Amino acid sequence: MKQMEELLEVMARLRDPAHGCPWDVAQDFASIAPYTIEEAYEVADAIERNDLVALREELGDLLFQVVFHARMAEEQGAFDFARVAGELAEKMRRRHPHVFGEAEVADAAAQTEAWEAHKARERAARRQGALDDVPVNLPALARAQKLGRRAARVGFDWPHAPAVLEKLDEERTELAVAIAQRRDAPEAVEEEFGDLLFTMVNLARHLDVDAESALRRAALKFERRFRRIEERLAADGKTPEEVDAATLERLWNEVKESEAGR
Repeated sequence: MKQMEELLEVMARLRDPAHGCPWDVAQDFASIAPYTIEEAYEVADAIERNDLVALREELGDLLFQVVFHARMAEEQGAFDFARVAGELAEKMRRRHPHVFGEAEVADAAAQTEAWEAHKARERAARRQGALDDVPVNLPALARAQKLGRRAARVGFDWPHAPAVLEKLDEERTELAVAIAQRRDAPEAVEEEFGDLLFTMVNLARHLDVDAESALRRAALKFERRFRRIEERLAADGKTPEEVDAATLERLWNEVKESEAGR
């Protein structure tokens, strides 16, 4: 594809030691990784906002990150973009025998099950444990949910959501005890809070809810409602800092009720 070739040429020029961009030349995998993560989040944000114009741009920025990493690997003689793309295409064919072979699947759910089974066989062939290739740098909620799914596939899981709720009550009690004993063991509060969050993530998995998306939506909802409180106060020439907690609570409930009545 002409456009892809053009993008690869642009990247090569930017990384040219003699005539390229000094900033681009100075980068390495570690320094670029945070930008790669940031671009992935910006893609997700554009999707969340249903902004297809922004999505087109953000997908381009994310693709540039792939090209950047591939170029640096090529300079080291490790691999190039063509190999990245080729191996990806081969892997997709291998993992979709119902499309590129003669296997059959009944529906999307069956395909998901077959996909995960295929990945499990690949891990077994590489002699990997069930949790070995879960990236450490995933967002904590996403990583916790993935760890829970992996453990569940080998039988280490609660039988159903009500059982997770019972565990949640247990973790809440342990956190309450840790809070009461904070003076004697302050580090226990963080540990028990983490256990509570981890259990919540597993509850989300049992409810077929993506914990990362659910929390992101909740944060967006909080932001929207709080901004409406600020707008109402600004109409009276006030700011949140200038009113008491009771007023803020009243305004919050009014905003919440107005949204519910739409």
